[in-house]
Amino acid sequence: MPIAHFHLVRDHYSTAQIGELLTAASRAYSQVLESPMERVRAFAHLYDPDTVAVAGELVSAGAAPAPFFTAFVLAGRPVEQRDRLLAALTDTVIEVLGADRASIRGQIIQLDPGDWGIGGVPASTTRAGEIAARASVASRS
Repeated sequence: MPIAHFHLVRDHYSTAQIGELLTAASRAYSQVLESPMERVRAFAHLYDPDTVAVAGELVSAGAAPAPFFTAFVLAGRPVEQRDRLLAALTDTVIEVLGADRASIRGQIIQLDPGDWGIGGVPASTTRAGEIAARASVASRS
């Protein structure tokens, strides 16, 4: 289920940088969540500079672009693991895009396994054993 969305300002990053961001973030996501790479998905959403404001100023008027990401995980992941994911994805944005750490924002959204589908079947059904094991570990933390 690991899915990441990166929200970026168009024309501030090359196609090669965006591709590297998606592949590097996928590797980081897989490592931190200890999830098979084939489950990871990463997307770049590009916005025109005149449709993004940072600190109340449009990027087209001179504001620096400030990358934002959203990472989705199934509920039950330990706090420590979610914290590591936030750090890893932020570090990846810095390393690949050269963004200023203070300008980057990110969020993790936890989804109930019954509300996430894998091939049309709730994750609570297809990944029942994995979810139960994670929940057990999380409850002991």
